[in-house]
Amino acid sequence: MFVPKLYRSEDLNLMKTIISENSFALLISSVDKIRATHSMFILNENDPENVYLETHISKVNPQAKTLKNGDEVLCDFLGAHAYISSSWYDHINVSTWNYEAVQIYGKVELMNHDELYTHLETLTAKYEKFQQCPMMVKDMGKEFVEKEMKGAFGIKITPSEIFIKQKLSQNRKEHDFYNIVSHLEESTDDNAKKVAEKMKLIKK
Repeated sequence: MFVPKLYRSEDLNLMKTIISENSFALLISSVDKIRATHSMFILNENDPENVYLETHISKVNPQAKTLKNGDEVLCDFLGAHAYISSSWYDHINVSTWNYEAVQIYGKVELMNHDELYTHLETLTAKYEKFQQCPMMVKDMGKEFVEKEMKGAFGIKITPSEIFIKQKLSQNRKEHDFYNIVSHLEESTDDNAKKVAEKMKLIKK
């Protein structure tokens, strides 16, 4: 991902927020050919000295059949994003797109049985806790879960490079900046409203 200095962030808390709110992301590898799988990610922070990403894909996925310990992958997370019309400026210019994104390069480590089980417990709990009648992994019975696990390929990814991008009209003069915010707030699109909020935050 190309990240001009103006849009580059070193804020790891921002990175964590983007990953947490946009966990369904791309796992990209190029062992034999370029492959990409949409999958659910978790940022494991149990050990502050050893933070890593977790995900799992189907064992029959060609990507699972090629990945092994030590391989490099790219994890791509797209956060809030919205179209920015050139009609919102007080001068002639081009339209663009505002967005937040995180890309993490890292080394693969295959999960063992217990790690995969814990990963599935944590992932399920993250989303089931909002349900009216949550169905946690413990409620499914260990025998059933372990049977299903046979089809899952779990991996941990230790980051080697992290890129955090916030392209939020930082290059616009104040009048145009707040005019963009105003138009985004009037939109019926939730993403547009999120971008408006993000833009206001960087001005605080």
